[in-house]
Amino acid sequence: MRYVRSIWRQFNQKIEFLKLETYAIYLASHHPRVPWYAKALAAGVVAYAFSPIDLIPDFIPIFGYVDDLILLPLGIWLVLRMIPQDVIDECRDRAAKELNRDRPTNWIVVVSIVAIWIALTVLGGLWLYQQFKR
Repeated sequence: MRYVRSIWRQFNQKIEFLKLETYAIYLASHHPRVPWYAKALAAGVVAYAFSPIDLIPDFIPIFGYVDDLILLPLGIWLVLRMIPQDVIDECRDRAAKELNRDRPTNWIVVVSIVAIWIALTVLGGLWLYQQFKR
């Protein structure tokens, strides 16, 4: 049981690290010393990371997280290679400070995302029903 807790703790640390890196990349994408092509890639990586819609939906067993486990770290790695080191260090410090602040939850956004997923699920179910009804 202790081994499982250790693995879970390491997993959570890596998730927190990815969250910090993603937010730092977001901040760097607005920095004036970052080249335009790095800003464009950074915007794509951040949009994919925070988008509720994935290439492969997360609820699909095993395969749902494969795209997140491969595409996100690869995108982060590429963006970090394009951003000057002193800029990314500054953005990491700022991201760590901002992520440690307590902020209220934006319930409108949460409810909107859940409503979109429910609507997509219902529409998908109706479509499947129509396909198999024939």
